[in-house]
Amino acid sequence: MPDTLEIAAPLLDDVAPRPRERLLAGGASSLDTSDLVAVLLGTGTAGRPAEALARDLVDRAGGLHALAGRTPAELAAFACVGEARAARILAAVELGRRCVAEPLPRGATLRGAVDVFRHFHTLMRELRFEQFRAVLLDGKHRVLREELVSQGTLTSSPVHPREVFSPAIRHSAAAVVLVHNHPSGDPQPSPDDLEVTRRLTEVGTLVGIRVVDHVIIGDGRFTSLSDLGLLR
Repeated sequence: MPDTLEIAAPLLDDVAPRPRERLLAGGASSLDTSDLVAVLLGTGTAGRPAEALARDLVDRAGGLHALAGRTPAELAAFACVGEARAARILAAVELGRRCVAEPLPRGATLRGAVDVFRHFHTLMRELRFEQFRAVLLDGKHRVLREELVSQGTLTSSPVHPREVFSPAIRHSAAAVVLVHNHPSGDPQPSPDDLEVTRRLTEVGTLVGIRVVDHVIIGDGRFTSLSDLGLLR
């Protein structure tokens, strides 16, 4: 009898539906987080299925949100992940961010910093480095396009005026909204933020493109330098 039980257990495991099959049968919402990661991993290793590897990866990373904030190198360094699997995981994370972000289509009218926050919060709140973006507006403050201006470090994102105003001039923008995130989660402006804003506002005045606002994205909150009266 013991021999029969020892043989039967692996056989049952072998025929159990894998995450990919369960996803195809019941939809992605029917899978838990580790099973979704297992689908991205694709295959396991000798003696360890993808599901077990995925559970270990999520646990060791510190949960789903922590996993989403890892760099490609950090993910690739986990056992049995590697660069190709790390790229798949981060691509899925970024697609998810963009899918749930409130759309900011061409021609949309920005009613204030709240609209900017709603769009960019999901995209930027979990980044572990500062990212600086610009929203180009026409004469009626309708959206022309978004521009990724620069990516920096944990505490800064160097910005040169030409990186903001070259695309603004090229696309005939009349105004811009500046946006960047604070990985610390605290959206209060630093002295560097104020200096960058002052410099960009001055250049905008010279080239005839008004800086309407500079919105700093934190964790669940934001700061508008326009609302604070810090834009001339």
